Amino acid sequence: METKHYLIIAAVFVAAGGVKGISGLGLPTISMALLSLVMPPAKAAMLMLLPSFTTNVAQCLGPNWRWLVKNLWPMWSCLALFTIFSPFTSIDAAGGHATLLLGLVLVAYGIWGLIKPALPNGRHHVRWVGGAIGMLSGLIAAATGVFVIPLVPYIQSLRLDKEAFIQGLGISFMVATVALAIRLGTANAGALLEHVPGCLLAFMAAFLGLWMGARLRGHMNPVQFQRALYSVFVVLGLVMLGRAL
Repeated sequence: METKHYLIIAAVFVAAGGVKGISGLGLPTISMALLSLVMPPAKAAMLMLLPSFTTNVAQCLGPNWRWLVKNLWPMWSCLALFTIFSPFTSIDAAGGHATLLLGLVLVAYGIWGLIKPALPNGRHHVRWVGGAIGMLSGLIAAATGVFVIPLVPYIQSLRLDKEAFIQGLGISFMVATVALAIRLGTANAGALLEHVPGCLLAFMAAFLGLWMGARLRGHMNPVQFQRALYSVFVVLGLVMLGRAL
């Protein structure tokens, strides 16, 4: 990669880490959205894996393991299986529609975040509904590298307290990240080696952004920040749709 590509990677992951430091989520989504404007989505996904994995480690820790594992294991299992073994076009497929699909997902996620529709109580039939959510999230993750839809709205519908919600998101994102790494690594082992310098740079930049975001968190209005963030997702998604079409 040229020097300008490294500068772009550094800037994107400082921004993505900052978003996660402020809001607690968004690193994979914002990094995929921004990087996919300047490189193929499959390459963006490879660069996103290490920062996503490492920044989610702390979120997996907490006192709610027993309830989360008991109730969310079908979702996590289907999420992993359908990310790794999705029968549909993968994000790294030549001539695929990853940019178009990623644009659609970003627009849908942004609109959902702006509207904030009332969600039904997801605790009813949590296991089989969770399995269906995991399957759909896995298929979308395999095709786009993004795993927020419908996973995040579903976890919100479970009406968890703040600690359980953060832990549930962290474990879910970890499962999705590992599964996506297996899928991409199996098919692109040689390409992964080429991206090691970029991955290490992304890792360091993400943690710098995470630290900066944590420092800024207390000085920002969380509602206004989230509305601005979801608006950015809509704009980036529309840009991708325009390029793909």
